[in-house]
Amino acid sequence: MRRDSIFYKLFQQSPTLLFQLLATPPSNAEAYRFDSVAVKEPKFEIDGVFLPPENQGAGVVYFCEVQFQTDEQLYERVFAESALYFYRNRARFSDWQAVIIYPSRNTEQADIHPHRSFLNGGQVHRVYLNELGNIRSLPIWVALMVLTTLEENQAPEEARYLLTRTRQEVTELGNKAIIEMILTIMVYKFEQLTRTEVESMLGITLKETRVYREIKEEGREEGREQGREEGREAATINLITRQLTKRFGELSEEMRSTIAGLPLPVLEDLSEALLDFTSLADLQAWLDK
Repeated sequence: MRRDSIFYKLFQQSPTLLFQLLATPPSNAEAYRFDSVAVKEPKFEIDGVFLPPENQGAGVVYFCEVQFQTDEQLYERVFAESALYFYRNRARFSDWQAVIIYPSRNTEQADIHPHRSFLNGGQVHRVYLNELGNIRSLPIWVALMVLTTLEENQAPEEARYLLTRTRQEVTELGNKAIIEMILTIMVYKFEQLTRTEVESMLGITLKETRVYREIKEEGREEGREQGREEGREAATINLITRQLTKRFGELSEEMRSTIAGLPLPVLEDLSEALLDFTSLADLQAWLDK
């Protein structure tokens, strides 16, 4: 499961999420923004950096590492990267802190003695997701992080609970972002299932997801551009063709002709089915049916 990308998407959606994990977050946590930076000489790639607001003077920079596999030199790398970046940008920051997120203590590197000062000095915060408490009692964004750690026999039930809770507690704008994140987490967790099968497992429909909304919005925009006289069917054909070309490259004339000859109800079915296609072979198989 590709958890790194999930966690960084969570941080992008809700930068204050990191500070919900800390006992003493900065007073201006709401003003932080999430970024990914490169440190040169030598070049380090630091994926998770939380930068304080620039208009409030020198602030504290937070480095974040999500570690779901044991790395026996993790602390060596994290502290080297953090110290070098802090050195190169010393005028911008008054201090630095590091947050390491683990699924459990078993993932942490064994030899931590050389780093005892950092680890015991309050500058480094180790978060073990399995020790945060019952997923149902956690803040919703923190609960999403814990959802990534659950076994397959537990995850669907808790995901459905979080979906219900999201619809009840979260505003419409945030609601859509959280639903999309839950779906993304479950698609990664159940890689053997199609997106449609995951939606069915969770009891949600494609209409609740960002991908569906974007496609429908493109369809409306395409319809306006082509003009009312070309009709809904022509706009749908054009949209499907664009989506398929963007994902798989230029379509053959035969495929274009076949799609253009489909009635509108079948075209609408195809606009949803294509989200599960991984190649033009899947498209051809669908058309053959």
